[in-house]
Amino acid sequence: KYLNESLTKSELSSIIEKLNIKPIEIVRQKETIWTEKFKGKDFSDDEIMDILILHPNLIERPIVVNGDKAVIARPASNIEAIL
Repeated sequence: KYLNESLTKSELSSIIEKLNIKPIEIVRQKETIWTEKFKGKDFSDDEIMDILILHPNLIERPIVVNGDKAVIARPASNIEAIL
């Protein structure tokens, strides 16, 4: 969904909170756009969320949300932790 219709900052913040991680932990840091524009720079959590909203392809996927919990479903067996 988020690749076609951008997440709001509130939605992204909620997902990150449910994952119980820092925003940098869902950044696909090997993507060309990250390595060319952002790698090696210091960003606040808020700035990283802004980058992810502008470049949703940088968000690690798939992310599965169930109620107040979420996991990065790679491997798929991670989903069991939130069921």
